[in-house]
Amino acid sequence: MRRLLERMARIVRMERGTICRMTGRAHYNHQTWQKGRNVARYVPLKRVASLQKAIEGYKLFVKLTEEYADEVIRRTRADSASAGTSRPAHRLTRRRKRR
Repeated sequence: MRRLLERMARIVRMERGTICRMTGRAHYNHQTWQKGRNVARYVPLKRVASLQKAIEGYKLFVKLTEEYADEVIRRTRADSASAGTSRPAHRLTRRRKRR
């Protein structure tokens, strides 16, 4: 788990979204979702490479956080199983209809 956190800490540039080339234009379009809306901004060709690396940094960060969560969940379940609490705390019972 510590290695995952160290790898996350080494990511220094992140950006959400995608990049697409604008047809017939000298720039690219960077699209992201913010507050439930699609936001687009123009990116000059000279900034596309650094923006793409930042987007890849974000994707790696998300992947590492999912791996971290999976490991914490695995350990939590192992601790619960070893403590004998793997069964539900209460049982569901059917109620009989009164006549």
